[in-house]
Amino acid sequence: MSQLTVTLIQTHLHWENAAANLAMLEEKIRAIEDKTTLVILPEMFSTGFSMRPEALAETMDGAAVQWMQKMAAEKKIILTGSLIIQEEGAYYNRLIWMLPNGQYGYYDKRHRFAYAGEDRQFAAGSKRLIASVNGWKVNLLICYDLRFPVWARQHTPHEYDVLVYLANWPNRRSHAWKTLLQARAIENQCYVIGVNRVGSDGNGIQYSGDSMIIDPLGEILYQKSNEEDVCTFTLSKEQLEEVRSKFPFWKDADEFRILNLQEAEDKSLSH
Repeated sequence: MSQLTVTLIQTHLHWENAAANLAMLEEKIRAIEDKTTLVILPEMFSTGFSMRPEALAETMDGAAVQWMQKMAAEKKIILTGSLIIQEEGAYYNRLIWMLPNGQYGYYDKRHRFAYAGEDRQFAAGSKRLIASVNGWKVNLLICYDLRFPVWARQHTPHEYDVLVYLANWPNRRSHAWKTLLQARAIENQCYVIGVNRVGSDGNGIQYSGDSMIIDPLGEILYQKSNEEDVCTFTLSKEQLEEVRSKFPFWKDADEFRILNLQEAEDKSLSH
């Protein structure tokens, strides 16, 4: 069975200072000695969780995306993290999945954190991104998406093998962060990886990190609180398949599909 080696970077972020963040992260990535396939950065890794997209947004050919291309090529890794992106007159909290050859996929955050005004500043995404690497399928989501299990739920048996959440999740709600990450692993019978930041941001909000790797039974394989850390860990496809075979709970799952707004309206009118 194949393995997947991943590296989580839990770090402090310089508030609204892209140049400083890229330089800091470049140093951390270049210092990774273990052979790894996927390097995961926190949400809004170049700025922190800022609600000033008009001042901080970049385009898809901007400096941060070019930096991701450079680092992925140099280290021969897949690099993922989210950025503030402007496109066609709208702003997005966009996760980018950057391949070593410069090609990429992206996911725009579906659930915007209205409590902080994210819904007023950013447009919502409408499509999930499930990427493939070395025989593994990886579902990529962002922070507040964690509170909405339907968006992450396996639509078909074994639709994906790893569920990744990039975050700027505050310390005062760390219990919810840790609990929900474990719940997503258990209900979807998959590995779950949560990558959060540490330190404080420009609004005085504290972050404890608590980045985690969780196995398909909900057991914590890695967790780090309140300090910067770079963790490289290898996931086992054999363990994943063993859990799914021994406990085939997926066979009893409810069938469903997610309707967009227009489909929902059409369905309502037809009744």
